[in-house]
Amino acid sequence: MAAKTKTKTSTAKSARGRKQDRARVAGGQDYEVRYEAKKSGRSAQAVKKAIKKVGNGRKKVDRKLAR
Repeated sequence: MAAKTKTKTSTAKSARGRKQDRARVAGGQDYEVRYEAKKSGRSAQAVKKAIKKVGNGRKKVDRKLAR
């Protein structure tokens, strides 16, 4: 039988010691909104509107902004 191996994923921690969730876009954080806006070539207002429409999941926001 093949032995099961556990893979340990490394998670980044914030300055407060909490885990950061890279799969979500924090709409209230200007630097995250600016990053998404620059990455997609859209305005910050368009990013906030997309977050409000589809939620804060990064993949969903990326898909919405790609249209």
